[in-house]
Amino acid sequence: MSDEEEVRVWIDQKLCTGDGLCVQVAPDVFEFGRDGLAYVKEGNEGDLLMAEGAQADVSNRLRLDVIDAADECPGNCIHVVRRLDGAEIAGPDAG
Repeated sequence: MSDEEEVRVWIDQKLCTGDGLCVQVAPDVFEFGRDGLAYVKEGNEGDLLMAEGAQADVSNRLRLDVIDAADECPGNCIHVVRRLDGAEIAGPDAG
């Protein structure tokens, strides 16, 4: 994987434990919803994407933090995919 490869991230809320590790590791990308589960944020305003399977673009400066959050997530529910082809590079379905 290239260091400049663009990625997107999404969370499977059905598996989210609400532990909050992702929010601690990458608060610019992850935030808790009112239901106590983590969601991804996107845009300059950090809009919370509440739709099931909603994906957010990840800036290059946050890419490694998001991958770390996926690797450390106790619920194994964070999916990081390449924008180019949708292949999962971190998370439960990563090859």
